[in-house]
Amino acid sequence: MARKTWRSPPFSERSPDNFFAQRHDIRRPPCGYGKYEDAGGFAEKGVIRKRRAGRALVALVYPNTRIVGMSSLGFQTVYRLLNERDDIVCERAFIPGRPGKPAGCARTVESGTPIRNADLIAFSISFEVDFPRMAQALSDAGLPLFAKDRDESHPLVAAGGAACFLNPEPVAPFLDIAFIGEAEPMLDSFLDRLDPAGRGRAKAPLSRAALLRRIAAETPGIYIPSAYSVEYAEDGTIRRMRAEGDAPLPVVRQYLADVSAARTRTVIQARHTSFGDAWLMEVSRGCPHGCRFCGAGFVYRPPRFRSLDSLSRTLAEADAPDHVGLVGAAVSDLPCLRQLIVPEAKSRFSFSSFRADAVDAEFVDVLKRSRLKTAAVAPEAGGERLRRVINKKLTEPQILAAARRLAAGGVPNLKLYFMIGLPTETDGDAAAIAGLTEKIRAVFLEESRKIGRMGKISVSLNPFVPKAFTPFQWAAMAPADVMRRRIRQLRGRLRKLPNVEFHADDPKSAVLQALFSRGDRRAANLIVRLLENGGNWPQTLKQADPPPAFYALRERPADEILPWEIIDQGVQRGYLWKEWQRAQAAQESPDCPPDGKCRRCGRCGGSGGTDRESAASMSPAHGLQGHSPADHG
Repeated sequence: MARKTWRSPPFSERSPDNFFAQRHDIRRPPCGYGKYEDAGGFAEKGVIRKRRAGRALVALVYPNTRIVGMSSLGFQTVYRLLNERDDIVCERAFIPGRPGKPAGCARTVESGTPIRNADLIAFSISFEVDFPRMAQALSDAGLPLFAKDRDESHPLVAAGGAACFLNPEPVAPFLDIAFIGEAEPMLDSFLDRLDPAGRGRAKAPLSRAALLRRIAAETPGIYIPSAYSVEYAEDGTIRRMRAEGDAPLPVVRQYLADVSAARTRTVIQARHTSFGDAWLMEVSRGCPHGCRFCGAGFVYRPPRFRSLDSLSRTLAEADAPDHVGLVGAAVSDLPCLRQLIVPEAKSRFSFSSFRADAVDAEFVDVLKRSRLKTAAVAPEAGGERLRRVINKKLTEPQILAAARRLAAGGVPNLKLYFMIGLPTETDGDAAAIAGLTEKIRAVFLEESRKIGRMGKISVSLNPFVPKAFTPFQWAAMAPADVMRRRIRQLRGRLRKLPNVEFHADDPKSAVLQALFSRGDRRAANLIVRLLENGGNWPQTLKQADPPPAFYALRERPADEILPWEIIDQGVQRGYLWKEWQRAQAAQESPDCPPDGKCRRCGRCGGSGGTDRESAASMSPAHGLQGHSPADHG
C-alpha cells in the first residue's frame, strides 16, 4: 500500500519552514498546517520525512514512552535542528518497555528502520531514572552495551539532555559521545567534524577512536568517555580522574547566550502527550531564584528570557493554536508576559510554572484571560525555617495571599507541590505541610463560597533527591523508612479534609534516582546486572558494589572528588559549598540576576563568592589530571 503523504499548501501559505522543506526534498507540513496523520497509532502533524539517499541516519531515541518523549521540547528541538541539515535524516524512536524485559529492537517512527541500522544513535535523556531504559534499548538492538566492545561495524552511540550534563557518569561506559550543555551552540560543530555522511571524508579516514578524540579536543562541550579514566581509593571514593592526549579536563558546559535567537517550540503536534493538545513554546532557560535543591537553577545559569519580538514571531508560526503552553523554569518572571497575553488573543495560555509571590491582581487578570482551570503553586516546605534552608524565599502570608487571589479570580482548582526529606527536616517540619495545606484550604474555601464554586486542592509530595552541581550535592538523602513514616502521618491527616487529594511518590524509587543522580561509572555495572536479573531491583541492589547507601545516604566531605566534576558548569565549587553552609544555618541568598553583571557564583566571572585561598583549600583539582580547556585556546 502506498504511503499517504502530506500535500503542499498553496504558495501563498508557505512558511519559511515549508520553503526549507521543499528546497531539501523533505515531506513535512510546517507547524500548524495539514491534518493529523496516524503514525503508529498516534495522531501527529508536522512530522518531518526525508529520503535517506546520500544522507546519514540519526536515530533520535527518547528512553521512555512516546507520550513522555513527545512532551519534551528539548527532544523536539534536536529533531528539528538535525533535520535542518541537508546531510542528515533524523527519525524518532521510543523505549516504552521496562528494563530487564526485552522487547526487540526499537524502530524509528518515520520509516520503521531498526535503530541498530542508524549511523548515529542519539539518546535524549531528561531524567536519570531513564538510564536503565537506554541500556535496554542497546541490548534489544543487539549492540554491545559497553562502548569499548563496539567497533566500526556498529553505529556511534551518543546522549544529551539535562540528565547528561548534570551527571553522565553512570552511563558513560555505554557512550561514545556525550553532549555537555545546550544543543544549539555545539551540534553543528560536532556534526561538521564527525561528517557522518562521509561527504568530506578523506580516502584514508581516521579510526573511530582517533576521530572521536580529535572531536573531543576540537569541539567544546563534547565529552568522549573513552578518553578519560577514573581511579578509586580503598574507601570507594574517587582518587583521581585522568584525561588522555588533548582531551579537555574538565569539559566545559556549552549554553546559548541569546535565547531570543532560538525557535524552541512544538515541531510535531501530537494529541497523545502529557500536555494534551497544547502547542508549546519555550519562554526562558534557567531560573533566577536559586532554590538550593534545583539542578535547573544552577546548570542553566545565567537565567535568560526570550524577548517579546522573538516570542511573537514564534507564536505566529503556530497558525493561531487554540491552546498555547508557555514553558520555562519560572514563567511568571518573564518580563514581557503581560504584553504577550493580550486581551484580544485568540489562544488560551497555560503555564508550566509560576511563583506564589508573582500572583498579584494584574497576574490574576492574565490567568483569567488564559481561562486557567488549575493553578500550580510550589511552597516546597510547610514551615518558614525549612523554606529558608532551601532558599525558596516565600513567606506564608505570600502563599496564602496567592491562594486567595487565585480563588477570587475564578481558578477552581489548586495543585500544591511539597518535598519530603529535605536537609535538616524534622518531624515537625513534615507536619507543617499539613498545617499549611489546611490554611490554604480555608482561604480557598472562603473565596470559593463567594463565587459559588469550589474545586479541589491536590497535594503532591515528592521525596528530596540531591542533585549534582547544586549546594545540596554534598547532602545525605533521608532514609526511605523515615520518609515513609512522615508520608503516612501526612496522609492520615490530609485525607480527612474534604476537597483535598493527596499523592506521594515512593521513597524507594527516589533512592534509586539518587543512586544515578550522584553515581559514578561503577553504576553502569549495576544497570547491566539489572538487565541480567530481568528488571528485579531488590535482587540487583543486594549485589551492588558499592551499595546504594554509598551514593544516596552518605553526606560528602568538602574535599571529596565528585564524579560529575569531570564537567565544568561555570558555577564555582566554593560558591556551592558556601551555599551549603548557609542552608544549614537557614540563611537565604539573593536571586541570580539575568543581566550577567553579578559575580557571586562565578558563572559570569568573579571568584564565586570565596577568596582564592579558601576556594583552593577545598578544591578537588589535585585529582584532575589532563589538559584544561584553556590550553586549547
